Amino acid sequence: MAGLLDLLNSDLGKQLISGASAQTGASENKTAEVLSMALPVLLGAMKKNAQTQEGASGLLGALSNKHDGSILDNLGSLLGGGDVDQSVMNDGAGILGHVLGGKQPVVENTLSQKTGLDAGTIGQILKIAAPILLGVIGKQTKQNDVNDSSALSSILGSMLGGQPKRNQSLIESLIDADGDGSVLDDVAGMVLGSNKKKGGLGGMLGGLFGK
Repeated sequence: MAGLLDLLNSDLGKQLISGASAQTGASENKTAEVLSMALPVLLGAMKKNAQTQEGASGLLGALSNKHDGSILDNLGSLLGGGDVDQSVMNDGAGILGHVLGGKQPVVENTLSQKTGLDAGTIGQILKIAAPILLGVIGKQTKQNDVNDSSALSSILGSMLGGQPKRNQSLIESLIDADGDGSVLDDVAGMVLGSNKKKGGLGGMLGGLFGK
């Protein structure tokens, strides 16, 4: 199972970066930077949500129906020419609302702080990326005949496992920094350096991008 960085370097990843860049007007480099930060956070949030029976059932239901990977068969026309299909954007908005909940503005503002892109542009990139990420997960669950929360967690974990171990643990700490079960609880504090815990998103991203 390829990790997220492998995914972004693949032809599919390049299509996603190119399509999101054309749609938003952000450069491909900036778009790739946003996605390299955002996809592990989205995936980590899904993995955390899937640890409850209700969360796992909801995600498995979505993956076996609408998000079974079929979106990947038609990616060129969905993302082509700087005019992303509106159904993709609407779907992405729904996914982000479900996965990130009330933390979505925090995530968008945090990524804005890190990349210099405005939060509105970040939001557009995330809306495009979310259905494609779910499509990739859906394709994997279909190929591996995944139908329970344990196997689903394993798939999500293996995708996150494409990160170096140090980065993976930082992603996990980012998802629930203070251990209270609240997804993405301390994202802003970690990025802006006001969180007392060491490491944080800044350290994670430094390792992720080799900067």
